[in-house]
Amino acid sequence: MKIAVVTDAWRPQTNGVVTTLTEVMARVERQGHRVRVFEPGQFFTLPLPAYREVKVAPLPYGLGGALEGFAPDALHIATEGPLGLAARRWALRRRFPFTTSLHTKFPEYLHERTRFPLALGYGFLRWFHSAAQSTLVTTETQKRELGDWGLRNLRVWGRGVALEAFPFVPRPRVTGAPRLLYVGRVAVEKNLPAFLDLPYPGEKVVVGDGPARAQLQARYPHVQFLGYRYGAALAEAYGSADVFVFPSKTDTFGLVILEALATGTPVAAYPVAGPIDILQDGVTGALHNDLAVAVERALACDRMACRRYAESQSWDQIAERFLEDLVPLPTGAELGRA
Repeated sequence: MKIAVVTDAWRPQTNGVVTTLTEVMARVERQGHRVRVFEPGQFFTLPLPAYREVKVAPLPYGLGGALEGFAPDALHIATEGPLGLAARRWALRRRFPFTTSLHTKFPEYLHERTRFPLALGYGFLRWFHSAAQSTLVTTETQKRELGDWGLRNLRVWGRGVALEAFPFVPRPRVTGAPRLLYVGRVAVEKNLPAFLDLPYPGEKVVVGDGPARAQLQARYPHVQFLGYRYGAALAEAYGSADVFVFPSKTDTFGLVILEALATGTPVAAYPVAGPIDILQDGVTGALHNDLAVAVERALACDRMACRRYAESQSWDQIAERFLEDLVPLPTGAELGRA
C-alpha cells in the first residue's frame, strides 16, 4: 500500500510527534508498505517566533500536486498546521477519505502563552478532525477529555519505546541527596519551575532546550542545563538519574516517561493525562498533586519493575494500530476533481 503522511512537525525538530512518526513509519515500511512523508522541509519555511528551531511552511504551494503525483492508497494527516490544513482541503475536494491523529494539547499551549480561550482552541480541533474517518489519540484519558469537548470517532493509539536505545542501568538505593532529571522542551507550558523549586539538596539536571531556557538558567544557577542530548548521551542521562521528574500538566502522553522507565529510572509526576495512563503508582513511579511527595515516593520504586513495564511497550504494536486505522481508497476508485 502507498501511504501519504502529512505533518507540520518533522526532523530536525526534537519532540514526541517527530519521534512517534519516525518510529512508526520505519516499522510500516519494514512490512512492505511504501510511505511518503510530506513535511515542511519540502517547502518554503519560516521559523516560529517563540521557537526559532521550529520551522513551518506557511504557504505550502505544490502540496496538492505532490499528493496527486504520489497517488496514495491512503492518507494520514498528523498535524493541524498549514500543511495539515492544505492536505485536509485537498482530500475533501477530491472526496478522498483520510485519518488524522492528535498529538498535543494545542489549545492549552496557546492559552498558556496568549490567554486564547480554550473553547475556541478546541472548537478549531473539533472542526479540523470532524472531517476525518477517525482520529488517533494517545491514551484513554485523552480520549475522554477530547470527547468532553465534542470530538468524535476517536481511537486510542498509544506509544512505544525503542528498548535497544535505552538500556537498563542498575543503581544502588539512594541514601543521600538524589539526582533528579527532566528531559524535554524548556518552555512555559512544561511547568518547569515546579521541578526546579523542589526542596531537594541533590542535583537537578535539565536536558533539552527551548525559549524559556535563558530565563530559567539565570533564575536557577545551581541547576545543570545540558541542552539537547541524543543517542548514548541521552540514555546515559536517563540511567544516571535516581528519579525522572515530569512536571507538565498539559502533555497528552510523555514519551520521555517511557524512555526513563526503560533505563530503570522511576518517574514522579502529577496525576494528569499522560502520566496517569502510563505509571503504576508505587511501582514504576509516583503520582501526587504535591510533586515533592511524588519524588519521595518514587525514590522507593524498584528499577527493574520500571524496565519490565517498558519492555511491554512496543513500537511494533503502535505501527499495527496505525495500519489498522487507515482508510484505503476503494480499489478502482478515481479521485474526484475539484
